[in-house]
Amino acid sequence: MQAFTTLSGTAIPFGAENVDTDVIIPARFLKTITRTGLGKSAFTVIRSDPDNIFDSQRNKGAPILIAGDNFGCGSSRDPPPGALSDMGIKVVIAPSFADIFSG
Repeated sequence: MQAFTTLSGTAIPFGAENVDTDVIIPARFLKTITRTGLGKSAFTVIRSDPDNIFDSQRNKGAPILIAGDNFGCGSSRDPPPGALSDMGIKVVIAPSFADIFSG
């Protein structure tokens, strides 16, 4: 990931707590050896709702995700942070994070 000091843009007010890595990117999408292209499968269960917050016109291309406590809990695997990055998320703001997202 590329370092930056300032970011401005729309924030997706997701707010859900205890979002685990299987919600971020379900394991069934991790059968690829490349790290690119995972963004289209990120939050796939939530995005299956046509009125989901991620694909709304207002939030399209938003670089900021606002989440609840314990974001990224569950199994520690590399693809979830990469899936967020691939879908255009550059920053996640949350009260607390699981270890995989805390570094």
